[in-house]
Amino acid sequence: MMIARFLAAATAKLITAMAWVVTGVTANWQGCTPSASPRVYFANHGSHGDFVLIWSVLPALLRRRTRPVAGADYWQRDWVRRYIGASVFNALLIERDRTGRSTDPVQQMTDVLQAGSSLILFPEGTRNTTDERLLPFRGGLYHLARRCPEVEFVPVWIEHLNRVLPKGEVIPVPLLCTVTFGAPIRLLPGEEKSAFLDRARDGLLALGTRYSERHV
Repeated sequence: MMIARFLAAATAKLITAMAWVVTGVTANWQGCTPSASPRVYFANHGSHGDFVLIWSVLPALLRRRTRPVAGADYWQRDWVRRYIGASVFNALLIERDRTGRSTDPVQQMTDVLQAGSSLILFPEGTRNTTDERLLPFRGGLYHLARRCPEVEFVPVWIEHLNRVLPKGEVIPVPLLCTVTFGAPIRLLPGEEKSAFLDRARDGLLALGTRYSERHV
């Protein structure tokens, strides 16, 4: 057991180091500071490496307590993905097929937050390969906020990673990436689903817009 934990920790450090070297990633804490309290980091999604980038820029103590939410069908395809997903990232795997799922993904996420861990979540639900800055959000973020009204939801804008590793490519292109953490939000009393999702999406888009304006 100790050897397995050692190997998982060593693999995590290796992946983190590779992320830093390939992307030169930097973290911008603009709207909040790192916190050990359970949080939901919700981000734009353009690459399979998005959660790795967020995870790698968190302080080491928080990294160990932050679990990416990922599709079980993708991370259980082979033993390499199963090992990395379960042992290295401690990913929370959810069943994306609504018709055949046996567990409630919102309840899975609620249980993790109530146990004291944080989550990395991509509310677009899939990678954005369009020209739109951000796809519409799915409802899971709202339902999670209803069950965990005390938890902070932190918008996180990832810049450039989809250009470092475009869809269909296996060789990354060296390019500087940034991860910007915005001001946390919570569900307001009586706030409807559409209003909360619009507020969350607008907050995330604003982070991306401010980044673009500073780097024109």
